[in-house]
Amino acid sequence: MSQELGRLDRPSALQFVGKKKLLLLPLIQAPNADEVEVKEILDRFWLQAEQQIDSLSAALGPIQYVFHETVTEDGEPGLKQLEMFSSASYEMVKNKIESGSSMISVEDPELLMENLDLRRLLMMPLSSHNVAVRIQDWFSDNSKSRNEGIANKIKDCIQSNEVGILLISDGHQVQFPADLEVFYVAPPALDEFRQWLQIWVQKQRAEYSSQVQTDSAL
Repeated sequence: MSQELGRLDRPSALQFVGKKKLLLLPLIQAPNADEVEVKEILDRFWLQAEQQIDSLSAALGPIQYVFHETVTEDGEPGLKQLEMFSSASYEMVKNKIESGSSMISVEDPELLMENLDLRRLLMMPLSSHNVAVRIQDWFSDNSKSRNEGIANKIKDCIQSNEVGILLISDGHQVQFPADLEVFYVAPPALDEFRQWLQIWVQKQRAEYSSQVQTDSAL
């Protein structure tokens, strides 16, 4: 069961007493994060996300566990990993840990490395259709195993009446167990970012098409 909520009033929160609860925050990344417009959107996103998470936590209970995709170690080592590759979410996670939450890894290191390598291969132009199909199938199998692993780790970790938070890519395909109440954190700036990204992609395609036409004319 998934709910998109920014806050819960006390009467509504009572129905979740004794249940396993997970706050789900989508991770967003801009292709060109240095642009002033998108930087402002990202700043708003993280500010609004923190406000919504604090509001939900006040109603549901303190956050015991922090889960973050691509983190392969628990505790302080996991936080240091996060600091190296995700400065945007690092501060939020660091604040939660300083407030008493525990950093719990959800990734199998081998599956994660395999997933990242396959993503790189899928971005490369390949001459053989058969090779491309096999790599896509391999990637699909890997992603399924990785998603199942993330779901199982969260399922085994969160106990009755406990609260966790998962930070994972927007558009993920993790299927959560039925006994876990999932609260989707959706800051208003998330829609702003999606609109910006759609326009950015359209511009890139137009520029690429124009370049192809220019090269063809030469």
